[in-house]
Amino acid sequence: MERLDKLLAATGRWSRKQAKALVKQGRVLVAGQLPQGPEDKVEEGTTVTVDGRPIVTQRYVYLMLHKPAGVISSTQDPREKTVIDLLPRDLRRLDLFPVGRLDKDTEGLLLLTNDGPLAHELLAPGKHVEKVYYARVEGLLNQADQAAFQEGITLADGTACRPAKLEILSPAHQCLVTLGEGKYHQVKRMLASRGKPVTYLKRLSMGPIALDPGLAPGAWRPLRQEELASLGR
Repeated sequence: MERLDKLLAATGRWSRKQAKALVKQGRVLVAGQLPQGPEDKVEEGTTVTVDGRPIVTQRYVYLMLHKPAGVISSTQDPREKTVIDLLPRDLRRLDLFPVGRLDKDTEGLLLLTNDGPLAHELLAPGKHVEKVYYARVEGLLNQADQAAFQEGITLADGTACRPAKLEILSPAHQCLVTLGEGKYHQVKRMLASRGKPVTYLKRLSMGPIALDPGLAPGAWRPLRQEELASLGR
């Protein structure tokens, strides 16, 4: 159950103050009936209309974004363009945040939501949620690099990286890297430790969610029902 004015504001179309005004003006119906006030509790999924038009009342929003290079994985920044700036105004009002981060020059899958518990499930170190990246490097990768990834790499500063999977593609300056953790700049640092600095990096998947190949850089879409189900939502 959620307050009516909060549900209306959660659509991103109105502020909390505007939502309260709509209710008081008699422009909102809940299950076909006039509510007593903005504080009325409404069950998620109940039919709510504004001026006769139904709206979607949901507590959480889940978006898939194809993050482009040159944009930072933050909610706001006074100097840099953020991933939230890529969304339309109504969605920018929903207190969405990125689940994890991608470097400014890294592209690929980024989940945006206001579901804090889900973010914790996907990011908690103990969960070991796998993330798959496509990378291009300077030089050619070889079996020794694969073996080093499989054994686990200790970086020059002493950071110990858990065993990971390195799949060499053709030509051999390309690869897929699968990690079960998310240390700072981890893919770049692991490959650099092998003398193969990264020239391009793109995240392809996070847990059960894979980047939609139909999404151009900078484009987004809501998660589909089957994707939400795979996340237990």
